[in-house]
Amino acid sequence: MLHVSWWKTTLIWFVVLLSVLLAAPNLLGERALSFLPTWWAHRKIELGLDLRGGSHLLLKMERGDVEKDRLESIVGDISTRLRTVNVAYSGLTGTGRKIQLRINDPAQVQAALTALQPLTSGPDKPSVVLSQGDNGALTLDITDTDIDSHVSSAIARAMKVIHARIAQLGVGEPLIRRQGSDRIVVQVPDLADAQRLKNLLGQPAKLSFRLIDQSMSVQDAMDKQPPAGSDVLFSEDDPPVGYLVQRQPLLSNIDFSDAVAVVDNQKGEGTVSVKLTQEATHRFAQSTANNLGRDIVVVLDDQVISAASLKTVIATGEIDVPGDFTAQGAQDLTVMVKSGPLPATLTTVEERTIQPGLGGETARYGLIACIAAAVFVAALMIGFYRLLGIIATISLVINMIMVAALMGLLGITLTLPGVAAIVLIIGIGLDALVLIYERVREEEKKTHLLVDALRHGFNRAAATVADANLTVLIVAAILFYASTGAVRGFAATLMVGVISTFFTSCFVTRSLVNMWISHRRPRTLLVGVRSGIFDNANIRFMGIRRYTFTVSAALSVATLIAFATVGMHLGIDFAGGSIIEVRAKQGVADVADIQTRLEAVVPGDVRVERLADRLGAVVRVHAQDGGENAEQSAVSLVQDELSKSYNFSRVEVVGPAVSGEITTTASLAVLAALAAILIYIWLRFEWQFAVGAIIATLHDVILTLGLFVLSGMEFNMTGIAAILTIVGYSLNDTVVVYDRMRENLKRYSQMPLPILIDASINQTLSRTILTSATTLLALLALYIFGGEVIRAFTFVLLFGVAVGTFSSIYIAAPVLILFKLRPDKFQTGGESNGPAAGDIQSGKPAV
Repeated sequence: MLHVSWWKTTLIWFVVLLSVLLAAPNLLGERALSFLPTWWAHRKIELGLDLRGGSHLLLKMERGDVEKDRLESIVGDISTRLRTVNVAYSGLTGTGRKIQLRINDPAQVQAALTALQPLTSGPDKPSVVLSQGDNGALTLDITDTDIDSHVSSAIARAMKVIHARIAQLGVGEPLIRRQGSDRIVVQVPDLADAQRLKNLLGQPAKLSFRLIDQSMSVQDAMDKQPPAGSDVLFSEDDPPVGYLVQRQPLLSNIDFSDAVAVVDNQKGEGTVSVKLTQEATHRFAQSTANNLGRDIVVVLDDQVISAASLKTVIATGEIDVPGDFTAQGAQDLTVMVKSGPLPATLTTVEERTIQPGLGGETARYGLIACIAAAVFVAALMIGFYRLLGIIATISLVINMIMVAALMGLLGITLTLPGVAAIVLIIGIGLDALVLIYERVREEEKKTHLLVDALRHGFNRAAATVADANLTVLIVAAILFYASTGAVRGFAATLMVGVISTFFTSCFVTRSLVNMWISHRRPRTLLVGVRSGIFDNANIRFMGIRRYTFTVSAALSVATLIAFATVGMHLGIDFAGGSIIEVRAKQGVADVADIQTRLEAVVPGDVRVERLADRLGAVVRVHAQDGGENAEQSAVSLVQDELSKSYNFSRVEVVGPAVSGEITTTASLAVLAALAAILIYIWLRFEWQFAVGAIIATLHDVILTLGLFVLSGMEFNMTGIAAILTIVGYSLNDTVVVYDRMRENLKRYSQMPLPILIDASINQTLSRTILTSATTLLALLALYIFGGEVIRAFTFVLLFGVAVGTFSSIYIAAPVLILFKLRPDKFQTGGESNGPAAGDIQSGKPAV
């Protein structure tokens, strides 16, 4: 019997049982979940927006707004402090982050400096840096630290306001988190109207009631200078109407305790009523009594939305906001008033929206693809390994259960690329099992004792499985930290899958095999196993290494030339711009008509492509000049032009700031992955192995980039995910071959290196062919059944797996010869002689 201690067995199956319990909520409906404890029910995997539908927005706080508010605040503070100590001053002005004034009496300069000391030398870092000039002139510069601090606090306040506004929309629970120093990520599931969400979150919603200044005409104020304490503001009308209004409001947001919208859905109209606080009620009653007959305006974010005359005293504490509102406009204004104003303007720098119906359809495709992949690989494994194949299938099911449990436990969202990660995990899991089974077969041929073969096979294969999976884990971790959104979900899913794969392959499978041996007590493993197709292979791979090197080098150089001259079709992740997917309300999409209509209204390059089902089309708008707001304006123009004939199922917008950051981050991610791999392989093997792995990996990356150039496929962040995944998978294969070479190098130091490499590759050939076949089958299922959205991504992975298998044999191995690897470095004792040495020279397994 294959010995596994009782406490290890107990621990293994306790983990499996716990995984089943944690994964169980994913199979239950909402009604059944309501009977479970909250901590258990919440372990259900959340679907990403691309599988569920909804909106993802990346909002940037306008630093200029914070600087402006901070400037006004400090100017007011300076004025108050100097008046308090009776210091006369003049010329107090502020521009940007610089404040200037003059102390009228030079003898009072020291008193002024003392009064301003809390600003210039606070308990923390000073708010301003003060410098003195001649004749009592003072200059105060607001520090970067002060602005950064107030941006940070403004972000915190904005997140609370955003949550309050979204909560009133009655949609799914939003995800709101900070990103970097001045950005906020907002994800709202099940939201169909992304434009409304952007309108709600993009407006500060500073509402005020102000009196009109009648001291001069608006035109005179524009031609000369408005009176002190007044500003010229304009209405929403076309053309806009100017008003000279007092800067000090009669009412502002802090005076509103509540707001109610009354909507007439038949007419599509609405009104807004605000309720005042008790203190504001008395104050406003007094103000209206003192200003009867004067005109008052309602100002929203420095824009006049309505004007009216004060005819009566308003003392009820409830005010109907004058103005012509649509039903939705009244509801949105009510939401913004109730949630309070944003501390600064939030600009949408990235948007990714998918309609809930389309997301559900994508999720169904993904589920079908996962099931098909599992069936394909299970059939292949059972066909080759019979009973051991059934055990591998059970291990695969447990692996998937553990992945679901870990994703729920860690709160990892399942995205569409995450579905591809699950399919890839199926391939990686079976790769580990094939590696173990093939090693056990070799051990059995050597010892002719099944129990010893199983023990040595599992023990020796575990280190190779760990090495191979760790390379994938390193690449996935780098991708996780370098990406966001759906691609980050792919990386997170792949990481937990690698961990669960190692556990199920090396521990659960061993326990299952132990149960089989205890129950059936077989004498041999080989009966029924049909994976020994290449057992007697003696292929001279290194004999043609010069030809394969030459061909690979030529293809790589040609790819680099094409990359430099033709270039790739960069997606909006790297180039900026917009993608809008539309579906015809009736009939099929008329691509030519869409192209003509949009070219007339949208500035810049516009391309329209028909979808495979002919009912829809994809509109690609080139990056706009003018920054993030220009990108949003272009999308609005497309929507206004096509809204009568088409529904908008998907909208993606990436501004120039975000696209530049994504490009930099993606480049660093690829370089970091290569560096991490170089270091890891160097530590685990010799430097020649590390160089060989990097050269093979670069070969795979270059040819994959060539695929993008040749096919014209759009290269975006999912392309980076595909490349890094190919890097990880290719290294997985390379490490297995290298591990066998290192083992043989320790035994046969005098054997010519080309012969030893050929023998090592032949010994692992069954594993290489089987694992490549299972992974390709799994990816093929995803390609066929996964739907249009992920098809290009899957095609790249299929290409990469095939190229990675080739490079592990024909690139990584010959490099060891090129760099003159010395076998005697691995010699730990005398050279092995006898049958094993003879076997390896003939290319037969000898382990």
